[in-house]
Amino acid sequence: MEQCKVKAMILAAGLGERMRPLTDHTPKPLLQVAGLPLIEYHLRQLSAAGIGDVVINVSHLAQQIVDFCADGSRWGLKIDYSHESTPLETAGGIQQALPLLGETPFLVVNGDVWIDYSFTRLRDYRMRDREQAHLVMVDNPDHHPLGDFCLDAVGAVQFRPEQQRGL
Repeated sequence: MEQCKVKAMILAAGLGERMRPLTDHTPKPLLQVAGLPLIEYHLRQLSAAGIGDVVINVSHLAQQIVDFCADGSRWGLKIDYSHESTPLETAGGIQQALPLLGETPFLVVNGDVWIDYSFTRLRDYRMRDREQAHLVMVDNPDHHPLGDFCLDAVGAVQFRPEQQRGL
C-alpha cells in the first residue's frame, strides 16, 4: 500500500497507575491482550492503513517500549521517539513531539487502549473550513454509561457537566 503523508503519534509515556501492580515492571502499552501487546495492535493498523511514519512518546520504563518497537521496520513503519524525562500529560507530550511530526496532519492514539476503529478512515480525512481537529469518540461501555463527554444530535462533542455524570 502506498504510504500517505499523514503521520501518527502513539501516546505511551504514562505511568499506568490504574493497572498497578502490572505496570510496576511493564509499561501499559506493552501489556498483552489476546497474546499481543496493546501497542502492536496500533502499529499493525497504522501500517495496514498506509500510515508509515509514527512518533511514540516514552517515559515510564521507556527502554522496554523502544526495545520492543525498535525502528518499526517489522511492521513496515518508520518510528521516531519523543523521550520525556517525566510524563508531560497528553498535550505536553504532543507539543514536545511536534518537531518530529512536522507540518503535515497527524493522528494521535493512546497506546494503552484497544480499539477497532480503522485508521484508514482518518488517513484521507480532509479538514473542513475552520476545523482544526477531528476527534473520534466511541460510546461509553455498558458498564460505565456516563462519561465526561458525549455527542449531541449533530455529532458535535459536548462536555457533560458533573451533575449529568452523576457526580
